[in-house]
Amino acid sequence: MRKNEIINSYFYTIICFCFICLVASSCASRKKANIRQQKVNTLVKTARSYTGTPYRYGGTSRNGMDCSALLVNSFDIIGINLPRTSKEQSEQGQKVKLKDLQPGDLVFFGSKKNKRRISHAGLVTEVVNDDHVKFIHATTSLGVTESNVHSKYYKKLFREARRIF
Repeated sequence: MRKNEIINSYFYTIICFCFICLVASSCASRKKANIRQQKVNTLVKTARSYTGTPYRYGGTSRNGMDCSALLVNSFDIIGINLPRTSKEQSEQGQKVKLKDLQPGDLVFFGSKKNKRRISHAGLVTEVVNDDHVKFIHATTSLGVTESNVHSKYYKKLFREARRIF
């Protein structure tokens, strides 16, 4: 009987330890998700603060900026340094499928002349549903504005998406 009590006590200890580890890892995952969400909120808020800023090729300020500068300036606020060009930015982080986009992801596009070459970038700000994913970017005609990735124009030029953090 004494031997059975020791074995039962041993198994009880292991089960308790496993349960505590499971709860602790769950809390850590939630904390990590909350930290990511806070960073995304700050990132989107910062990018949206540039809405209406006119487009200027090579520009990096509120007087005028291009699409990659919008991303550099926005990510800088949360302590992430992105390269200066949209092509170099498209090599950062991990690839994400169009159907898996989340706020904070980067989206990259080609141009009408050369769809294969990445020439434009934006930041996903909101996922309304499968057919409506808003992203903020600097356009030559409207300056910094938000558009739908799934619009006829942008869907045709879409190249890839990346998750930086």
